[in-house]
Amino acid sequence: MKIYPLLMTAMSALLIAQPGFTQKRKKTELAEKSISALETASHMRFLAADELQGRRTGDMGNKVAARYIAEQYRRLGISPVPTADPTSTDAYFQQVSFEKLGRNGSGEITAQADRFISGKDWILMSGEAADLEAELVYAGFGLLNPEKNWDDYKGLDVKGKIVLVQSGTPDVQTPSEIIATSTTKRQLAMEKGALGLIELFDAPMPWNIVLNYFSGEKIGLASSNQTDQKAIPHAWINGKEANIVRTLRGVERVNFKTSGRQRQIVNSPNVVGYIPGADPALKDQYVLLSAHYDHVGVGKQGGQAYSAQDSIFNGARDNAFGSVALLTAARALAEQPPKRSVLLVALTGEEIGLLGSQYYVENPLLPLDKCIFNLNSDGAGYSDTTIVAVMGLDRTGAKNEIMKAAKTFGLGVFADPSPEQGLFDRSDNVSFARKGIPAPTFSPGFTSFSGDIMKYYHQAIDNPESINFDYLHRFSQAFSLAARLVADREVAPSWTKGDKYEKAAQALYSKP
Repeated sequence: MKIYPLLMTAMSALLIAQPGFTQKRKKTELAEKSISALETASHMRFLAADELQGRRTGDMGNKVAARYIAEQYRRLGISPVPTADPTSTDAYFQQVSFEKLGRNGSGEITAQADRFISGKDWILMSGEAADLEAELVYAGFGLLNPEKNWDDYKGLDVKGKIVLVQSGTPDVQTPSEIIATSTTKRQLAMEKGALGLIELFDAPMPWNIVLNYFSGEKIGLASSNQTDQKAIPHAWINGKEANIVRTLRGVERVNFKTSGRQRQIVNSPNVVGYIPGADPALKDQYVLLSAHYDHVGVGKQGGQAYSAQDSIFNGARDNAFGSVALLTAARALAEQPPKRSVLLVALTGEEIGLLGSQYYVENPLLPLDKCIFNLNSDGAGYSDTTIVAVMGLDRTGAKNEIMKAAKTFGLGVFADPSPEQGLFDRSDNVSFARKGIPAPTFSPGFTSFSGDIMKYYHQAIDNPESINFDYLHRFSQAFSLAARLVADREVAPSWTKGDKYEKAAQALYSKP
């Protein structure tokens, strides 16, 4: 692989800021049309450069990417959110704290005559070395939901005991939901005084894949008081193994012994900019644009094959591509604001479980009920440069605007490719959808998971030299225009009737 010197990419970024570098446009022309292919290519060459070392969450390359995006906002005159100090160096940063864990250690859980071994029957998800013998208390899913008057700990005393819970929620057992709720379950158990937590992992995926993926170094959200508090031992145990479930549901006491996992708190920001709307009657509402800028790192961190000559997982397609689209929208919409306001959110932590977007919706910087739409950009790659692929095109109420934007730049639209993959619920858009916000994902063009998609997805060869820069340019322009057209709508988009997220929308927007 050729090396892109940081000096050259930085010079490219500086050139973009010089007067006269971008194409001039007529006052009646869309700002998107004045953006040059050189501008989008320069963003790509920086964000997917070798020097950024795969942008792994919390690592220096990830922080350099965040700084680059923030300074692009600043040079464009984009404001931080109104509650931020605009004079601060970190005015555009929403810092997210993560718990970084070393590899799964040794240990065993003993229940009567049965011994369950760490690395075979269970994985330690968090916690330091411990040797516990205590009563085991079953607490359902280990969650509470005041809105539904649902509390799995109601009537239970778990202080000084070990808690046994089901994975996921009563409604959802997907891997992403299990990951999203796992930290919350641990925090609740800690707040109730529990000594440890055992979670019966029951997602529809083979246990050996769970072992291989989660036994290595992992990063998860740190809860608000986890930054200075020791976490209790928390195990995922094979909930598909009938003997394990039968034993743990039938015993009164267990011994939980573990060598622990090394723990470190690291920070990585969501990068947030705000463009006020031009219409006094609509500017209090906003469209949220998102794309994750993190990737998977270097060497073993990447999880796929690499060589001494090429060990950097640059993540050009996933997701420097979407990040460039976000920066393109930032430039065009700042120059020519739409009627509604626009919130730009470059998200961290997507590759480790959609955690940056999860953190954002739990800690929004603007009221979520004022957000009429989320247009997310993410993808594994592309195999068709004549189209964009949109997950949720027919569900989220803005089909006409998205198709018009794509057509303006010579692109067609393909809705929901590879439905068997459940792609709508596998990117950051789902964090916003769960809250009720219509939230499609605008992806590089493909119609199935074949050909060049898997050739480049999370591979070391996914670098800038392999990118079609003309397609990147038109894709980014179309993304920006789609956002503009949605922000200019007279009536806000809404979920199609009967969609699984429609009830959440009714609750968010207080619709009958």
